[in-house]
Amino acid sequence: MARKFVPAVLSLGAAGALALSLTAAASAPGGPAGRAGRAAQAAAGQGGTCVLGAGGKIRHVIYMQFDNTHYTRDNPNVPSDLQQMPNLLHFLTGQGTLVTHEHTPLIAHTANDIVTSESGLYGSHQGMPIANTYNYYKPDGVTDTAGSFAYWTDPIVDYTTATSAPVGDSTPTMVSPSGANAPAPWASYTRAGCNFGTVAGANTELENTVPDVSHVFGANSPEAKEAANPTLQNKAAADFEGLAVHCAQGASVCNSARGGRPDVLPNEPGGYHGYQALYGSKFVQPVISPAGPVRNLSGAVIRDSSGDIGFPGYNGMTGANALAYTLDMQLHGVPVTDTYLSDMHESWKTGSPFGPGQAGYQKQLREENAAFGTFFAELAAHGITRQNTLFVVTADEGDHFVGGPASPAGCNGVTVTCHYSRIGEVNGNLTGLLGAAGITAPFDVAADSAPVVYVHGQPTRTAGQARSLEQAAAALKGQDLATGRTVRLTNYLADPVELKLLHMVTGDAKRTPSLVLFGNQDFWLSSGKTSCGSSCFTETAGTDAWNHGDVSPQINTTWLGLAGPGVAHRGVDSTLWSDHTNIQPTIMALLGLRDDYAPDGRVLSEIFTRAALPAGMRPDRPALLALGRVYTQIEAPVGAFGLDTLKASTGALASHSPGDATYSRIEQKLRQLGSERDALGARMRALLLGAAFGGHAVAPGAAADLIRQGERLLGQAAVLAGSARVS
Repeated sequence: MARKFVPAVLSLGAAGALALSLTAAASAPGGPAGRAGRAAQAAAGQGGTCVLGAGGKIRHVIYMQFDNTHYTRDNPNVPSDLQQMPNLLHFLTGQGTLVTHEHTPLIAHTANDIVTSESGLYGSHQGMPIANTYNYYKPDGVTDTAGSFAYWTDPIVDYTTATSAPVGDSTPTMVSPSGANAPAPWASYTRAGCNFGTVAGANTELENTVPDVSHVFGANSPEAKEAANPTLQNKAAADFEGLAVHCAQGASVCNSARGGRPDVLPNEPGGYHGYQALYGSKFVQPVISPAGPVRNLSGAVIRDSSGDIGFPGYNGMTGANALAYTLDMQLHGVPVTDTYLSDMHESWKTGSPFGPGQAGYQKQLREENAAFGTFFAELAAHGITRQNTLFVVTADEGDHFVGGPASPAGCNGVTVTCHYSRIGEVNGNLTGLLGAAGITAPFDVAADSAPVVYVHGQPTRTAGQARSLEQAAAALKGQDLATGRTVRLTNYLADPVELKLLHMVTGDAKRTPSLVLFGNQDFWLSSGKTSCGSSCFTETAGTDAWNHGDVSPQINTTWLGLAGPGVAHRGVDSTLWSDHTNIQPTIMALLGLRDDYAPDGRVLSEIFTRAALPAGMRPDRPALLALGRVYTQIEAPVGAFGLDTLKASTGALASHSPGDATYSRIEQKLRQLGSERDALGARMRALLLGAAFGGHAVAPGAAADLIRQGERLLGQAAVLAGSARVS
């Protein structure tokens, strides 16, 4: 299933043509000397109120999350993305820690993965577990498509009808288990007196013109009228999407004279009143770039593809653009920033995919590396360094390249450019394939390499329509048009029982699918004609060649880098197994803050200096660390418990045993294991969070007892998986 990884790291000396020194970057056009127009100083507008952890040493927080950017190699001869960005790689490893076994939730997609990282909550607690789009049920039993990318307090955005909340479903997009709006990750910062800026950070800014603009500015506002005008759609997106500043109370940055709007979080624990925010370039730009439009790190005014000045779109979040916004925020009174960065294996101009080592891919990596060189040099020139700033950088997920072999053999992309005669996934008509297998009950598909299936009317999981579909899905095979071979399409299956164990069932029952099919990572499966005959599979060369969503180490394993006060210098750490829910609580502990909710993850105290450890985490460290590691393995969707129960689920759903006896036995055991895991995980989490944020040391005896229970639970899941193999 998984591609062989080659996690070798080039030194700057060995990198040769890869290396671009900070000195060279700083003196290049767009470096500090070439950007003299930036007049603001780092402290402008901060008022000295944002003082954070490590004894008050941390004055800035710079969080960045890449889209599909890899530490490991996709081609063993071609240096990985991070290896070809030494300005970033060595900044993180030179005085900090790079964790190379960071893991995604499921389904591994941009929206869910970034929101999980931002909040420390699995999709079950924040509403984003399915994919970048999902289906929901209307009263007539038919499904519509909704988007996971939506502002934090938005109602459901109906992508089918381009309207907001559908009739019959009034839950917010970001939904808690109770059906209320999930807690927001910026509240901890603004309550501590820190302005929080977001540069396309998922769901922390306006993601759509409709309904986001009217939701925030009011239905009769000039902004809403612009967003609703068909002739101004591009301008409205450039004006209002992608950028936001959430301010501390009383901060001048967000006052009404500057276009500040109430920052409304209706269900925030403890209440959230009297806060203001700026939304969109139209209001953010005058604050962070008072001399005129924001210029990227090469000196050009940032525009969208239509020429509108302002936010350039999410595919325009290249280093030169995204880091320029981040820099301007940091220099103009916004000391905490959350930044999204586009991937580099698709053309920033056309969107067409590249193969590893291809000329366009290499060019974009060089430009990204140069942008980071300029960014770090400009920050340092304004006194923003690892001595007073916490830097946290990660990627949402990995992904799998679908294409033929590179030529010439042995090409490395650096000195010998790689070429590909074939790039592109195989597209399969899942509707037609299941129809050919005898499935007649109507259903909808959220297309993916891990497609999500919704049987109309939401029948119970034991209903005949559901069971027949599961059995048929388990047996699916397809023609790989690239090789001419017939291959298995289904790797794993999960119904609502297993989805709950994987933290994929939300507080909105209408979003729970009948089935998730984690498929062959070379295929993209979607809806289509109910009868497709010999044309169930097609291949479009040069489009969509990087798949994710599936269950695969290549996809589910990514990386996390930290540097700054309190972070130990461990360089490349390939021993620590982490999960995206760990990122937010780790940041909070380093800053001496705490969220107003209990995160699902734990604090990665392994990467703290001794002096930075919270008081409750210092005694009996071996017991605390062992407890945390077992906790992660029973809770993380791609930890040992999640993977073993998923194997068992697949065997159960594929079973054709008389009277469905095998299915019933395994499903009953999965429900039992899930209940035990939830109870045990809650006890573990209480001790871990109490040590990190409550000052309560973990008693070694209590930790040892919980560890034994956790290991027993992991053993039971492994035995169940072994008894439920699919032939």
